[in-house]
Amino acid sequence: MKFLPILLICSELFPILNVAPASYSTAYPSAYGGDTSTACNPTGGDGLVPERREVYDGGRIFDISHRYSPDMPSWGSEDGIGQFLWLPASMKNGSLANNSEMKLPTHTGTHVDAPGHVFDHYFDAGFDVDTLDLGVLNGPALVVDVPRDKNITAEVMKSLNIPKGVRRVLFRTLNTDRQLMRKKEFDTSYVGFMKDGAQWLVANTDIKLVGIDYLSVAAYADLIPSHLVFLEGREIILVEGLKLDDIQLGLYTVHCLPLRLLGAEGSPIRCILIK
Repeated sequence: MKFLPILLICSELFPILNVAPASYSTAYPSAYGGDTSTACNPTGGDGLVPERREVYDGGRIFDISHRYSPDMPSWGSEDGIGQFLWLPASMKNGSLANNSEMKLPTHTGTHVDAPGHVFDHYFDAGFDVDTLDLGVLNGPALVVDVPRDKNITAEVMKSLNIPKGVRRVLFRTLNTDRQLMRKKEFDTSYVGFMKDGAQWLVANTDIKLVGIDYLSVAAYADLIPSHLVFLEGREIILVEGLKLDDIQLGLYTVHCLPLRLLGAEGSPIRCILIK
């Protein structure tokens, strides 16, 4: 789900003096963000090609965050998130350094939900992403496969036989098989939690981090009811839009770090798994 836009500076923050004025329309390159290989690190004309990896350290570290691109899905949109990155200060236009600006909804790509996302009194009280417990977002985690023919109901949760004591679970579903996070058109048929599945998890497990492989942990048919169940107690953290392709089932160490966005009920998040 998406609500609050954010504006970020994507490079070092220091004074920039423009020899020639640069603007969104004149900055180089003109469609910054249209090519996923140029984001914050455009390839120069010297044959330099940056390496972009999904796995690091000899197969020990897995990046389970999606790379941001204009064609990644956005909640309720048929056209993806569109251009989200601009280069208003460009060395090619006379600036002393390149300084990019980024604007996108906080619930875009791999992201986290705070309690204020669906509870307005929590939002007003300040339960934003800066208040989320990093102890929950980092630690041992179990990757499980969900049956491919249904949403996550109480029956499905029982069938997964997740042991007591497990605090972090990443649910891989049909969303990964269908590559939904790589399709720019938002798809309401994604797999997620039904209300009874969320209730069963809260009542019968020790899970405090719930991760899933599309833009919402909650099935579209139970969108708000499932979120309310998960977030009411302010103990469970929801991580959405995970990239779980080619990840073997089993136990890992997960590290997820949201931005410290004061007042924001959601944030982009970088998540990795370590064997």
